[in-house]
Amino acid sequence: MATNLESMRPQSWQGIDDIVIVGGGLAGLFCALKLAPRPVTVLAAAPIGQGASSAWAQGGIAAAMSPGDSFDKHLADTVSAGAGLVEEKMARLMISEGPDRVHDLLAYGVPFDRDLEGHLLLSREAAHSERRIVRVAGDRAGGAIMEALISAVRRTPSIRVMEGYVVEELIAEGRFVSGVIARPDAGQSKTRVAFPARAVVLCSGGVGHLYSVTTNPAEARGTGVGMAAKAGAMIADPEFVQFHPTAIDIGQDPAPLATEALRGDGAVLVNAAGHRFMTDLHVDAELAPRDIVARGVFAEVAAGRGAFLDCTKAIGKDFAKRFPTVFASCIAAGIDPVSQPIPVVPAVHYHMGGVLVDADGRTSLDGLWAAGEVTSSGVHGANRLASNSLLEAVVFAGRIAESIKGMLPESALYEWGTSAGENDDLVTVEDSPELKDLRGLMSRHAGVIRDEAGLKVLIRELVALERKRPRVRFSNITATAKLIAVGAYLRRESRGAHMRADHPHPEEALRHRTYLTLKDADRIAAELAG
Repeated sequence: MATNLESMRPQSWQGIDDIVIVGGGLAGLFCALKLAPRPVTVLAAAPIGQGASSAWAQGGIAAAMSPGDSFDKHLADTVSAGAGLVEEKMARLMISEGPDRVHDLLAYGVPFDRDLEGHLLLSREAAHSERRIVRVAGDRAGGAIMEALISAVRRTPSIRVMEGYVVEELIAEGRFVSGVIARPDAGQSKTRVAFPARAVVLCSGGVGHLYSVTTNPAEARGTGVGMAAKAGAMIADPEFVQFHPTAIDIGQDPAPLATEALRGDGAVLVNAAGHRFMTDLHVDAELAPRDIVARGVFAEVAAGRGAFLDCTKAIGKDFAKRFPTVFASCIAAGIDPVSQPIPVVPAVHYHMGGVLVDADGRTSLDGLWAAGEVTSSGVHGANRLASNSLLEAVVFAGRIAESIKGMLPESALYEWGTSAGENDDLVTVEDSPELKDLRGLMSRHAGVIRDEAGLKVLIRELVALERKRPRVRFSNITATAKLIAVGAYLRRESRGAHMRADHPHPEEALRHRTYLTLKDADRIAAELAG
């Protein structure tokens, strides 16, 4: 499935590709900065920062930094949210390195909110027992972090950023990854470029656009998981897809997000009749874990009662100042959140599953590291604790940099090459009718609530779509969708973000992580497809 380098017909264009990082989001840029002054090439499908979910993160970074907080408390909250599947040693490692990584970000120029005495302002989000979310201007953390890192990257001569390069395949010899193949011009070029490298770091983001309603940018189509799986990498926990409970329901794709910090500051969820329905479902009401709140919102919407986030009393006239991003989204849609409840709906927000990595970000393939949402490190379990995602990205990106520095000698000269591309793939993937069909199928059958009959239909339809359009970029997408669907089919229980209507309770025998290769998923899919 992966491409042999000898087939690339290298030409005379030469350059150094000591380390190639796939993705220009938080994990990719932080890793590049931590590797300096080692030569690094960052390949980004869109201008850096624009195609990354990190830039859209509204909450912030969770870090135990307040006087009353501790690593043990943060770990306990993470384990509780993860519904029995959190790898506690990995989570403790991440949490213990959090404050140092926050200070790294401060050094790169991130303007985290401070009080009048200069101390970091910390807020609380759902399922956190303490105020430990480090934010920027209320709801601008992701954008502000990315702006600071982009500026630092532009100032660092050892980092070469190549924007508009859509990575399509990993170059692999057996179980060793030795580079990537990308298509320039935002994926529209007729030629493809080989980037041989001694280390490849996959930071390609999440899977949101495999679903009809998502808060993620269009580039989050699961291609990184698909590429790694096609090269033979082990994939972990693919069935665990987190839905954010409060995407703003105004028909936009992607859907704007009403940050969880609003509920942390007292906003409540009501239906069209004004009933505060979350008090019926959980002792923590709006601050219950995300999977519980998402199912509560989903049930109200499915029943025709609608769901609304009422910020009028808790935030009121201070809305524009405290949450400018959400305020702007609402006003643009004709909603005044100061005086009107905001219509909300669950939307795919984060993938807990992904490429299996160890504590240093190493995958099951030699030469391939990975960080951020494309991975499954075990720190999130079955349900991610709010604002642990940016924390995971910077902690493991930093550890990857240290791992590569320790394992690889100084850089050598490599040859770049070009090869003819698969020109039939130049129809923009995100505009294709097949992708629209896939997104609808995933939302119907692998959404907030799943069941065996629907998952069987989904798997059969994914096999049919794959046969209909067997092109490399689309096959990366279908591979990831298939892994999610098969993982959900095999987990015959409900746990965390994975809810099976036909198996509504957790099963102690299934209190373990899922490990799948694409070969496994293909075999099961073939059996179901007949």
